[in-house]
Amino acid sequence: MIIQLLRNVEFRSFLAGNTISRLCASGLTVLLGLQVYELTRDPFYLGLLGLTAAVPGISLVLYGGDVADRHNRRALVLITLSLLAALAATLAVITLLEAAALLPVIYAVSFLTAAIRAFEDPASFGLEAQVLPRHMVLRGVPILASAGRVAEVTGPVAGGFAWAAFGPAATYGIIAALFAVSVLSIFAGVKSHPSPPRTSGVSAFRRIAEGVRYVFANQVLVGSMTLDLFAVFFAGANALLPAIATDILHVGPTGFGVLRSASAAGALVAALAATHFLPARHAGLLLHTIIALFGLSVIVFGLSHAFYLSLAALFIAGICDGVSMVIRHAILRLASPEAMRGRIAAVKSVFVGSSNELGAFQSGMVASVIGPSATLYLGGAVTLFVVGVVALRAPLLRKLNLEAAAKPVITEVA
Repeated sequence: MIIQLLRNVEFRSFLAGNTISRLCASGLTVLLGLQVYELTRDPFYLGLLGLTAAVPGISLVLYGGDVADRHNRRALVLITLSLLAALAATLAVITLLEAAALLPVIYAVSFLTAAIRAFEDPASFGLEAQVLPRHMVLRGVPILASAGRVAEVTGPVAGGFAWAAFGPAATYGIIAALFAVSVLSIFAGVKSHPSPPRTSGVSAFRRIAEGVRYVFANQVLVGSMTLDLFAVFFAGANALLPAIATDILHVGPTGFGVLRSASAAGALVAALAATHFLPARHAGLLLHTIIALFGLSVIVFGLSHAFYLSLAALFIAGICDGVSMVIRHAILRLASPEAMRGRIAAVKSVFVGSSNELGAFQSGMVASVIGPSATLYLGGAVTLFVVGVVALRAPLLRKLNLEAAAKPVITEVA
């Protein structure tokens, strides 16, 4: 079944384009943070960078989801990825010229990148559903989700090594070129599917509200998004990793890359396992367990002052993150009607996507007061508490069987 999927040119092209673009986006986001910290040496500015990216993520993504449900999703993906390539190229040129106003430019690029991704993410999720048929979801989603997660954690790793070897300008140039490769992959291999049917006479506000109501009426969707929201918001180590690597572990840019490689290695292990074995029957229980283990790993990482213990904690956190991503991706796909995929993906982005940036802002603000280590282990403790609350309040999620859900769409109401 997996071999059959990979022989499909359209699926393979989408997989390649989507994976490369996510690798580039994650690398760009983290390298912007590394450059800001090198310029300022203050975690406050890391938090401010997260806030800069969160503003368009919150304000535009719901509208971006509505656009994805009313227009050609392939065209939207091609346009937005091309714009991201142009932004990375611009940043490479400005960095190479050593412009005096480099810090404001970084914040502007961060803002524009988040604004573009507010339209790209819902469109990409909708296009995925047009490329991957429903009867292949439990086989195709692990491949797509795992490849995407590995790309997201590998991007900063590769970027860190490229930064140390070639400098920031060349690294941004490489990212721009890879964005262009992702555009070519989708343009050449993914055909143009019909736009979703439009609802006439209904305002954008009402269409967006319809998507929001659908998510909050579905216990499985809102429960899985809540788990991810709090894990990312309170227990995300990535935003503070430059400070941890520099000031606590004293390992510099190369050590920063190695630390990120630990998460990448964990995600890769999870990816290889998930593509052959998706724990579908007990997916809900496993999701709770794996996020609790993620919280524990972040606590250990926050308490650690030893490089190898920190590596081990991040490796386990990477495994947890990879498995969680696969299960949540399958839930989102199976629970989303075709006509609402963009809007539901947009709600998920508000829960999860902007929580990355808001989590970075929260972490930076708290770390500037109590330090990065204390911020991380307190965040891990909050994650454990939230897992317990969701387990009690969302029993349909805790009992979720993805094998059964793959036939009828999940429609249970909280």
